[in-house]
Amino acid sequence: MPMFPLGTVLLPAMPLSLRIFEERYLKLLGDLMTSENPEFGVVLIERGQEVGGSDERMSIGTIASVTDIGTVNEFYGLESVGTQRFRVNAWLPDDPYPLADIDFIEDLIWDASLEPARVHLETQVRKLLAFASEFGDLQFGADTLFSDDPIEACWQMAGVLPIGQLDQRDLLGSLSAEELISRTLEIVNTADETLRRMMQQEPGEDPEGDQNSQ
Repeated sequence: MPMFPLGTVLLPAMPLSLRIFEERYLKLLGDLMTSENPEFGVVLIERGQEVGGSDERMSIGTIASVTDIGTVNEFYGLESVGTQRFRVNAWLPDDPYPLADIDFIEDLIWDASLEPARVHLETQVRKLLAFASEFGDLQFGADTLFSDDPIEACWQMAGVLPIGQLDQRDLLGSLSAEELISRTLEIVNTADETLRRMMQQEPGEDPEGDQNSQ
């Protein structure tokens, strides 16, 4: 599978836009343009940087299915959406771009008994996004539309959260829909508590001052 290591996590059912300028990925873009089913794998870079190739990569990722290829502001680019998760068995030589031998991870299975938990999670996610928007601009707002498919919606609720990449990487490893919902809700609750503590800080007080005791 052609691979695109990034400094961001791609979750299933989430959009991914890329501007491409590195020679090796321009070659990948050319191959995608001639493919009947243009797709590539996305993994989070654990250490290093996106440009240049001297990076260490996570072993779990998501397939990006390409929906559009074109140019934006004189850059080549593409639009895609996350589909199936995978695990990397082995990295192959980067010739001419990163390649890996992978195994697909089975899709999560929806259980109708989880619907109340999904509805509760959506409510809490929207509340958090509305609250977090008071602290700055967000990529996704509280009025973000989620898929009618419950599994896709759960992935999207995890994907829109204003959280760190390692938290999203952990969510990507969820083994069941129930686990995805519960872990996402835990992160939402933690983020809400953190924001409320930030609001309670006195002007000039160091918000990290009490972290050593945690």
